[in-house]
Amino acid sequence: MKNIVILISGTGSNMEAIVRAAANERWPATIAAVISNRRDAPGLKTAASYGIPTFVISHQEFPTREAFDQALQEKIDSFVPDLVVLAGFLRILTAGFVEHYAGRMLNIHPSLLPSFTGLNTHRRALDTGVKVHGATVHFVTAELDHGPIISQAVVPVLENDTEETLAARVLQQEHIIYPHAVHCFIEGKLKIENGRVHIVEKDYS
Repeated sequence: MKNIVILISGTGSNMEAIVRAAANERWPATIAAVISNRRDAPGLKTAASYGIPTFVISHQEFPTREAFDQALQEKIDSFVPDLVVLAGFLRILTAGFVEHYAGRMLNIHPSLLPSFTGLNTHRRALDTGVKVHGATVHFVTAELDHGPIISQAVVPVLENDTEETLAARVLQQEHIIYPHAVHCFIEGKLKIENGRVHIVEKDYS
């Protein structure tokens, strides 16, 4: 049985999608904890409703980013995680933190990476006039939104799309591809080779 720790900052809809998939598909894994950097994150109540232990480590209570990351790391490591999942965790993590979880920390980004890294992805997609948009699940590296890509989902950009309608369609796809990627990790199906991720049937760990 593998341990998963999920980090959130907001509603935690991707977190809930993963929790539901883990239960419905009977993953050989436990959601050991959900941790937020915000006390008012609605996702904390959602996690608690599933009986998952929740914790808050507020970045505002630490003088530096490094100090916050160290406290966060200590809390995460207390659960001996096999995987750390960023599910709308709105903090830029230090290189040391990322390195500590190298190869076992995933993120989902609301664009088709490498396009539109950073924030305001849906607005930028509309402003640029791209015809397709989407979401990307990737391993986390020190370079923001540039880790090896595990999976992507594509949605069309419609003529009458607003930032809100486009975001809603992308989020629906996020709720599909993120649980699938996490499940593949738990089953040992993800292999990184020359910066590319391959989904295989054999456990290469």
